[in-house]
Amino acid sequence: MKRLDSPGGSTGVDIAPAQAYSRRGMMFDGCPFRSDSMQALVDALDRGLGAICLTARWLALPLVLLLFLQWPLRDLYKGWSREANDLGQCVFALYVAVSLTAATRSGAHLASDALAHRHGERLRRALEAGLIVLGLVPWSLFLLIVGWPALLTSLRGLEAFPDTGNPGYFLIRASGFLLAALVFISGLLGLLRRRA
Repeated sequence: MKRLDSPGGSTGVDIAPAQAYSRRGMMFDGCPFRSDSMQALVDALDRGLGAICLTARWLALPLVLLLFLQWPLRDLYKGWSREANDLGQCVFALYVAVSLTAATRSGAHLASDALAHRHGERLRRALEAGLIVLGLVPWSLFLLIVGWPALLTSLRGLEAFPDTGNPGYFLIRASGFLLAALVFISGLLGLLRRRA
């Protein structure tokens, strides 16, 4: 195995000798893209997703604060608890939308490794690629296509919460769209990593 260092100076990736390529732009496996441009695209996507995940983790603090404030606002101040609840729902939706991708990137969410650990690395990588191609990418693309009209309608009217009339429900719809977009990008990134 050769060690290929990424352009950002971070830790490199082990690659098989047959997959090794020159940084001068040699094509690999007949792919029409230059290796430099493909690696730059993969690195840019990876950095972008990483930045989104690192930024979104701070949403946990206002979420906890808003959840905590509901009871004092309702019991002591006799008001604004519904507004705190609605705002908390918006923050929670954004947090969950990004946390799925963050958990996938860190390998922290549930996975089928309990069944796959007894198989070889090559079969596990093939299963992962197949699940990305047959599951993650098409379903997230489907959700993006189907959810787009509802999102536009919600954004145009700045949809409010149906039970309270408070503004902000459009953020929950946008969070669902963001979730599908991040899963789609994460799936594409997983496939591009295999080619780069």
